[in-house]
Amino acid sequence: MSKERLTVTVDPHLVQAGQDAVAERRVDSLSAWVNLALVERAAKDGRLRALAQAVAAYELEFGTITAAELAAQARTDRAAARVVRGPRPRAAAKRRPRRRRAVA
Repeated sequence: MSKERLTVTVDPHLVQAGQDAVAERRVDSLSAWVNLALVERAAKDGRLRALAQAVAAYELEFGTITAAELAAQARTDRAAARVVRGPRPRAAAKRRPRRRRAVA
């Protein structure tokens, strides 16, 4: 598979993030890091297009999804959700300094 040379302008903090990935040996080169980011973005855009097409097909068959329907579904989803994280750590109670007893 051939590659194409490309000249782009990138924010400095992103260049640094890519260089850090190279230094930490998570990728072979800055080009590989940028290529991976572009692959991930293209995949995300594809999923969003597919979702938009699915919603459009649904609405064509059943009518526009209303805000009330979305709110009702959100309530149903929250009611059916299961908590999978552990309990929250208890906040440390503020301790009062101990009073010293007067020695007689």
